[in-house]
Amino acid sequence: MTYRSHDTPLPHPMTSPSKTPQAALPSESREWNARTWRLAGPIIIANLSTPLLGAVDTAVMGHLPDPVFIGAVALGAIIFNFIYWGFGFLRMATTGFTAQAFGAGDAAELRAALARPMILAGAFGLAVIALQVPITAVALWALDGSSEVEGLAADYTAIRIWSAPAALVNYAILGWLLGTQRAHSALLLQVIMNGLNIALDLYFVLGLEWGIEGVALATALSEIAAALLGLGLVWRILGGGGVLWDWPRLRRAAPWSALVRVNFDIFLRTLCLLIAFGYFTSLSARLGDLALAGNAILLQLFYFVAYGLDGFAHAAEILAGAAVGADHRDSFRQAVRATTRWALITALGMTVILLFAGDPIVELFTDIEAARAAAAAYLPWMVAMPLVSVWSFQLDGIFIGATRTAAMRNAMLLSLIFFVASCQILPPAYGNHGLWLALLLFMAARAVTLVWYYPQLVRDIEAAKLR
Repeated sequence: MTYRSHDTPLPHPMTSPSKTPQAALPSESREWNARTWRLAGPIIIANLSTPLLGAVDTAVMGHLPDPVFIGAVALGAIIFNFIYWGFGFLRMATTGFTAQAFGAGDAAELRAALARPMILAGAFGLAVIALQVPITAVALWALDGSSEVEGLAADYTAIRIWSAPAALVNYAILGWLLGTQRAHSALLLQVIMNGLNIALDLYFVLGLEWGIEGVALATALSEIAAALLGLGLVWRILGGGGVLWDWPRLRRAAPWSALVRVNFDIFLRTLCLLIAFGYFTSLSARLGDLALAGNAILLQLFYFVAYGLDGFAHAAEILAGAAVGADHRDSFRQAVRATTRWALITALGMTVILLFAGDPIVELFTDIEAARAAAAAYLPWMVAMPLVSVWSFQLDGIFIGATRTAAMRNAMLLSLIFFVASCQILPPAYGNHGLWLALLLFMAARAVTLVWYYPQLVRDIEAAKLR
């Protein structure tokens, strides 16, 4: 079978698993910098299109006459963050296993590394649709917004939920493309999906005046379109005329056991993260619709920071995973150094931008003066966020690439406990400032706990006798 791509080609099926594809790992320091940006650059662009979509959602709602529309989109987005980010292991674990298979030059396992999560994605997506009524009811009860906000959020959820299988299949495809170092293909899918979403958003809401239902429909249609495009792309990469999965390999229990174990660890880790942000949003809602609207705007800025820095975390996943799969200990260290160095430089640049241009950026989200003031009052917390959160993002990428996910799970659980405890003390004493301080400390705790586990990760890799 012949593989074709505009990015790094897949290893030939006859490549020995003990051989590393020449293009999978750099050999010199300057090549590590170039490879980091070759991977991180397209991923950053693709990632930033996601919060750009959220920003457009917030902005179009912000130009409606009542701040409850902003709050409703915020609650609706949180519900789907719980649903989809909860299944984020379909992307993260797929990247880790695929990167290791790519580094090992095992083409048969590369195909299986896509087939397994796609099977899971379809099953999970159908389950989400079947359970939509209890999911929505429990989510709205937990978020505790005003009755008007909750009603609009329920309308949003009832429409968007039908694209769940497509959204989860997109995760599996994206993870596989990244694991095979096809960052430009991943960029293409993400930009098309989010670009279509933004265009439909503006047309449905501002053109047809469909309100929050238009926002939900735009997202659902774009997710379905991206899944169809992604399946077509994978079909072409694998030669067309049939996917040609290795069914005997797919029936083996050991790879499924490893995938389930890693997926479950990442699921618990992501669930803790979502609980933290859901709790943050719930506490914001309790402070009133205006506070919720202001915090929703600032969270959009946080998502820009997170998705931008995640480009380097993804590069760490890909390069560290390939190094582990290829049994290259020195390459693992080089991957960590190169990706972390550029992540820190980028975080510093983000801090400078937020420091000097934060207020004008906030004004782009809404023309409601009270909502602008509510966001601007707490903007300094966002200025500090990039330099604090970059460490946790980067460590996440390293641990995922090495598929050492139990440590991630444990570190996130400890951080969540710390965050909830902080929220019992800081918001009652300092209001919304205390809530933002608790979130900043939560991001710091994520980094500190992962640093605690990092020496064990290195010892595990060395014990595997990597050369």
